[in-house]
Amino acid sequence: MELSSRVLAVKPSVTLEIAAKAKAMKAQGIDVISLSAGEPDFDTPSFIKDAAIESLKKGNTKYTPVPGTVELRQAVCRKLKRDQGLDFTPEQIVVGCGAKHVIFNVLFALLNPGDEVLIPVPYWLSYPEMVTVLGGTNVFLPSTEKTDFKITPEVLQKALTPRSKILILNSPSNPTGAIYSKEELLALCAVLKKFPNVTVLSDEIYEKLVFDGRKHVSIASLDPEIAKRTVIVNGHSKAYAMTGWRLGYAAFPEKTLAKAVESIQSHSTSNPVSFTQPGGAVALDQGDAEAQKMCAVFQKRRDLFIEKLKAVKSFKPFKSNGAFYLFTDIRGTGFTGLEVAKKLLEEVHVAVIPCEPFGSPHHIRMSYATSEKDIETAVTRISSVFK
Repeated sequence: MELSSRVLAVKPSVTLEIAAKAKAMKAQGIDVISLSAGEPDFDTPSFIKDAAIESLKKGNTKYTPVPGTVELRQAVCRKLKRDQGLDFTPEQIVVGCGAKHVIFNVLFALLNPGDEVLIPVPYWLSYPEMVTVLGGTNVFLPSTEKTDFKITPEVLQKALTPRSKILILNSPSNPTGAIYSKEELLALCAVLKKFPNVTVLSDEIYEKLVFDGRKHVSIASLDPEIAKRTVIVNGHSKAYAMTGWRLGYAAFPEKTLAKAVESIQSHSTSNPVSFTQPGGAVALDQGDAEAQKMCAVFQKRRDLFIEKLKAVKSFKPFKSNGAFYLFTDIRGTGFTGLEVAKKLLEEVHVAVIPCEPFGSPHHIRMSYATSEKDIETAVTRISSVFK
């Protein structure tokens, strides 16, 4: 059976592939320490699970409206008002099967063949794959450690053309954990005002996981003109340890685009799972305290990880301000990210993510969504391979 050219152009997710390989090795009895996970290692808070269980017991097992229940979309609106000071109605919200699903549907609704999507480097590996399968053109915007792996107004200005359709901003970032400040976002807004046909897709999935007293700022909250063409994407996975629940959402500046995405979703997955949605609403309304507890633990682990890695001189981690990853320069090893990841998994059973698929072949991503003991043991093993 012949596969389509679109599918053949798409590369499998390296992060999921390595995580699956690590799990398979564990199942064989191999003592693998996985630093590959893109999910919190905490359980979903009990009160959120209780809401879903109660919903299931009440028989909420039927179809819901395609964009999610009104109650869940109202909870999204309350969250956006409380956290960003933004006003939305439920008709401007679409809930999908995770933020990844929602991003795909937004790109599907907006892209025509050849439209350019601007993606800062390094990037979450799924962005360019989605653009490719939908017939768009990826335009990669360089960044360096000197700018904390964030794009500058000059870089953005240089990349924009009449074919530019979407700018994807991910703050806090996967894989770097970098966060754009209010001032940095305002500077980008000034450039974007010169290109009124460019939509901003603001991926804010790690919003609740910020460290060192930093504060997440949504670009949609800063400038009314930019807000009118910004789609905010967020979800439940990272903040509330709900990765397997598959709940994500988009907030649209206009109902027309929301209806278009709803229409796409109606012909693919239909609604998110019915009985998870009450849990999603409770998480948004009551989950911030639990998210803050997780965030404090992640910050402590980050500091421990960086301190321990001082013993591995060839590894130079970037001090992240958010998420739960160490984006680490491994050029001192003399190997590429793929080679380092392969050696660590095969020789000392430590799973890390090479960053070639993130646009950065000289880095690896190591998750600290694991215990302090595992972090310390992992570094000991790493130091036996690399000095």
